[in-house]
Amino acid sequence: MGIELLWIHGVYVLFVIGIILVMVLRKDTSLISIVGIAILGFVATGSVTTAVGGIFGSFIYAITELLPTILVICIIVAMSHVLTDTGVNETMIRPMTHLVRNPTLAYWVIGIVMMVISWFFWPSPAVALIGAVMLPVALRAGLPAMGVAVSMNLFGHGIALSGDFIIQGAPTLTSKAAGIPVSDVITASVPLVFIMGVVTTAIAFWYLKKDMKLGVLASPKETVVSDDVFTSVRVPLSDGVRRTLAGLVPVLFILDVVAMFAFDLRGGDATALVGGTALLILIIATMLAHKQSGLEQVTTHLIQGFQFGFKVFGPVIPIAAFFYMGDSGFIKVFGEVLPQGSHGIVNDLGVALAHTIPINKEVSALTVSAVGVITGLDGSGFSGITLAGSLAQLFATALGAGAATLTALGQIAAIWVGGGTIIPWALIPAAAICGVDPFELARRNLYPVAIGLLVTTIVAMFLL
Repeated sequence: MGIELLWIHGVYVLFVIGIILVMVLRKDTSLISIVGIAILGFVATGSVTTAVGGIFGSFIYAITELLPTILVICIIVAMSHVLTDTGVNETMIRPMTHLVRNPTLAYWVIGIVMMVISWFFWPSPAVALIGAVMLPVALRAGLPAMGVAVSMNLFGHGIALSGDFIIQGAPTLTSKAAGIPVSDVITASVPLVFIMGVVTTAIAFWYLKKDMKLGVLASPKETVVSDDVFTSVRVPLSDGVRRTLAGLVPVLFILDVVAMFAFDLRGGDATALVGGTALLILIIATMLAHKQSGLEQVTTHLIQGFQFGFKVFGPVIPIAAFFYMGDSGFIKVFGEVLPQGSHGIVNDLGVALAHTIPINKEVSALTVSAVGVITGLDGSGFSGITLAGSLAQLFATALGAGAATLTALGQIAAIWVGGGTIIPWALIPAAAICGVDPFELARRNLYPVAIGLLVTTIVAMFLL
């Protein structure tokens, strides 16, 4: 690395450490993130005006990346409030309360359903589907909203996305980088994904039960989204209309699932379908409830939904903007200013770490896992898995075996961190749907994920 590149990487690492320390102290990180973006820009370009303008540019980049998630969350939450005000939610969830009778069942049933749907459609649309239907059921069963968020997040963005057995987007990327068949990566990842999932979800559940007994978590009887932008007014509907809507909502979401299978909709396309369906439900319920004033009320609900979304995402955008600078966002905002040979700040750090470590089975597993964690800091999860695959090939060549296991381990580490369960803006969909603080959700996930990753890395050492 050149001197200039070392300065850029040093500044980035310094601010990453600072942000983590501030988060641990439960303080706001927005100011530190903004200052970090400006200093990174100045070190890279030497221009004060470019550095200051880069702050605004990084915000635009972050909002652009997060906008699909912001929109679907706004619409889903607005729809949920309309259904709650009209009593449709209560009618809809009544049959399900007989199946999910207690917090334990709620945690594991929601998690398993989330995992299965995420295998087929990835977690973002699954969060919207599960949150809209199952969250009120879980609250009624006594599981706090934070518990629902933890369950959906760990099973969806953790277990399902890190294995990606059905869509195979992640293993395809890592296998190409490692130069091995995708089937080898999937086979090697099965025991690691299983161990990571069992350890993490079990520890997270233990923490939840302990905090519920101590009264640390908020009462599940509270409103799903306690936010002052919503004016909750009970709107009477006839029993027939209310029952019809209560049946229509799950049917429409089931049809979404059928359409995803039939038309092979994945990722953003699947999310868009769920968001559009939620918008139609919002319009239908509002028009039936408010009749002559329905046109105005539709607009009112949409405005309230957008207000809620940007209030929730507002504190996240600055920190997301900073961490996006660790990947392709830096070039998008400041231009081609990184020295030749750089592959992005985060990837450069991973490569540098790999080249300074002696090679044996234990060190190889630890290094690949650490590189996966580092590259996951940008909040994508997928951006760093190709590097994990390349490093796995490098270490496996030196060891003479273990390419598939190391590749799977790097994939799991990168996606659990950045895809993600402990990077705040990566887990915002689950946090926003459940009406909980994404930073608090990230803190709650931190210890279970860290312990799970450590156990999984140790197991990988024995499999090499």
